[in-house]
Order: sequence, then structure tokens, then C-alpha cells
Amino acid sequence: MASSRLMALFFLHFLPLAAIAADQDAFVGVNIGTSLSDMPNPTQVVALLKAQQIHHVRLYDADQAMLLALAGSGIRVTVSVPNQQLLAIGQSNATAANWVARNILTHVPATNITAISVGSEVLTTIPNAAPVLVSALQYIHAALVAARLDSHIKVSTAHSSSIILDSFPPSQAFFNRTWDPVMVPLLKFLQSTGSYLMLNVYPYYDYMQSHDAIPLDYALFRPLPPNKEAVDSNTLLHYTNVFDAVVDAAYFAMSYLNFTNIPIVVTESGWPSKGDSSEPDATIDNANTYNSNLIKHVLNNTGTPKHPGVAISTYIYELYNEDSRSGAVSEKNWGLFDPNGRPIYVLHLTGSGTVLANDTTNQTYCVAREGVDRKMLQAALDWACGPGKVDCSAMLQGAPCYQPDTVAAHATYAFDAYYHRMAMAEGTCDFNGVATVTTTDPSHGSCIFPGSNGSNGTFINGTSLAPSTNSTSSGSSLAFNSNDYVSFRRLVAVLLWAAVFL
Repeated sequence: MASSRLMALFFLHFLPLAAIAADQDAFVGVNIGTSLSDMPNPTQVVALLKAQQIHHVRLYDADQAMLLALAGSGIRVTVSVPNQQLLAIGQSNATAANWVARNILTHVPATNITAISVGSEVLTTIPNAAPVLVSALQYIHAALVAARLDSHIKVSTAHSSSIILDSFPPSQAFFNRTWDPVMVPLLKFLQSTGSYLMLNVYPYYDYMQSHDAIPLDYALFRPLPPNKEAVDSNTLLHYTNVFDAVVDAAYFAMSYLNFTNIPIVVTESGWPSKGDSSEPDATIDNANTYNSNLIKHVLNNTGTPKHPGVAISTYIYELYNEDSRSGAVSEKNWGLFDPNGRPIYVLHLTGSGTVLANDTTNQTYCVAREGVDRKMLQAALDWACGPGKVDCSAMLQGAPCYQPDTVAAHATYAFDAYYHRMAMAEGTCDFNGVATVTTTDPSHGSCIFPGSNGSNGTFINGTSLAPSTNSTSSGSSLAFNSNDYVSFRRLVAVLLWAAVFL
């Protein structure tokens, strides 16, 4: 009986939502957190967004300077009512109207504000505010109606996916019944205003908390053989990744409360690039894999097994690493960029458009990573100036790029010269993990880097590939001792070695 009811729900409720969302293309946006010890100013943030062709952002507040910087950019902005302001707004229509007047009306239409998130994960983080959550949304919406902005600016609130219980199989999922007095009127509000359910989806945490019950490949969107796919026994739908399963669980949870035409926007999703010893899967490779695959999945308008082809727009968490956040190491390392605008890793987005394609602008450079082992950096420098056939004469004493006379500075020049000589091909800016791609030109004074003058170089047959994390080579073919500084004699020796033996 239960199985037949679920199948009926599936078939009856597929078409209404599809009819609403079929003509909408999904987008990928980013969240902008500000817990950085060296937070870029708003103008710099917007410059990075434009350079990366990011057209959708979500703010955790309604920062006036940021909203002013976004004016005229065309970037679609979701602003937020911070949790600490929720109680006041939820208890006073006038307070809500004042908030809208101060944070919305003074910025539109110059700043393209398209949504307001009233609080974040309220039910799971500040449950004492739950009784006023719906009234807060209603008061904010009423102020937008009065300003005739309600058709342009949607109002919702972001939920943790943990409010969904028994999320697999998705067809048996339901919202925590404790929150029915909030969820039912909330969903009625979203339905009546044409808004959407905001949901934070973190397969990383699902994977970590499963204690190996969830395969890593399933969490990372990696291809699975058919016999490894998860199958919902009630609907016979096949799931190839955690993300889709969680989103469909939310759809089914709404359907159990008789709401079948409310779209979902994923307001947070991502993967940390670094963790402590208890988080071995918080790595650059896994973060790159997850976010690259997520972006492809979203922009291809794949939808989910329950609603194929229905857009699931998603905001990646997050733009910057936030070194000032408390908690585990991973909490500080969800970002796509460091404060200088350098990518933490280069996303693999071939065929997925230009959004966040931080290695396709032809204005990228290869630089030494900060904080890496100096011996490894020295070995990579030796390789670049030797077997890598980089012309290192610009770093000789008295030459334009001799200063600053440090391993890191000289390695950056050598890495970038090699990178552009190899036409910025994938894998040519790694050097056993001590190099990274950046959009910031490292040229300084009279030291002009190869990428600055448009000389991107071409692949030269017979030139050795730079050592990478996938390479079986040692990373250095020269047996020199490591020093903190690159001396004139060392560079001369390297150049002589290359001239004699290559």
C-alpha cells in the first residue's frame, strides 16, 4: 500500500513542477563570506566576480558598501537578514519595513537584488526564533509589495538539509515533524508568493557522518557503474550522487505535506580543500572534483531523478577561504580563491561555459604556492631552469628579475615562464604541488613576466613536462643543495648545465 501511494505521488507530482521550471535555465552562483583576516574591499570583490564571469552572488547580510560596489554590475544579488535581527523583524511589521527601506529601496534598481534570505538555518541553529520565522518573511514581503518590488525580489529562508529525516530512500523522506507548525505555513507562503525553498546541501558532511557507508565517488559525482548506483526501491529511481538524493528527499518531504510545485534553490554546497588529521578527504583534489562536477551537473540542466530537466540553481560555498572562522581546519578552507584573488585550485570546466572558468581568460599566471616546503620549491626551480629549458637569465644578479633574491620569487618567474612556454596546458603549473595558477599578474617594476606581454608560447616537441603530482619523476634532475636564497653562482651553474648537457 505504501509503495503504491509513493508511486502515485511520483507520477502525479512530476508534471506540475516541470511545467513551472522547464523553461528556466539553472545558474551557478557563489556565497561571499567575510571572516577573513585580510578581507578584500568591495571594489576588489566585484572586480574578481566580473573577471570570473560570476553573475549570481549570495551575501550573508546587506552590507552597504558591498551593495554599492555591486551597483551597475548586473550581478544578481541575494541579500540576507542576519539571524540576530530575526526576532525584531519577526515581531514588528514596522521594523521589517524599515529594514527593507534601508537595505533594499536605497539600492534598487542600480543593484540587481533578486532575493532576500530571511535568516539562515534558523530551525537548527536558533530554534527559539522559529515561532516568528514565517511572520518575518511575511513582513518583509509586505514591505516589498508596498514598494511594488515583490514580483522582482523573492523572499525565502535557507534551511539545513538536516531538517529532512530518513533522507534515503528519498521517497520515504519527511521533514522533522517537530517543525510542522513552521514548515506548513512557510511552504504556503512560498507557494503563494511564487518563491522557492532554499536548501543547503553538503554531501561532504553526509559522507563524513556515514562512516564509509557512502562511497566517496558517490559523494563526488564521479561516474558509477550501474550496479553501484543507489536505487530507491519505492520509485525504482537510480541515484548516482548524494546531491541529487538530498534534493529529491526535499521534494518528497514537501509532497508529504501536499506541496508539489515549489522549486528548490540550493543556497550552499561545496567541499573543503584542506582538513586536519580527522578529515583526510578534505583535499584540493576532492574539492576540485566535487565543485567541477557540481557546476557541470547544474549548468547541464540535468535536474534530479525525480524531476529530470528541472533547474536546480546552486550557490557554491564559497568565494574566499575564511581564515578567521572558528572550528575545524576544514571550516576555514571552503573557498575557491584566496584573499588576493588567486584560485586555490583550477576548476575542470571544459564544455561547461565560462562561469568560474578561472583558467580560461588567457590572463593567468603560474606562481609558487605560499607556505610550501623550501626544499621542494628549490628542487622545482632547479628542474625548471634545467630539464625544463626555461631561460632563467632574467634572474641573474643585476637582471630585471633578480630582486627579490628569494627562492619563492625566482621560482615564480621560472614556473610562469615554463607555464606560458607550454601554452598554459593542463598540468604545466603544478611542479609536485608547489605551484598554482593565479589571475594576479606577478610582474613588478621592470620585471615583466611572460604572460604579461601576451607571449603565451607554444608547446615545443622534446621539452620535458614539468613534474606534477601525477608524475613518477623525482621533481628535480639536478643534485644541488637547498638554500634559502638563489645565488648568482647557482643560476650560472644551472644555465651552464643546460647548455652543455641538453
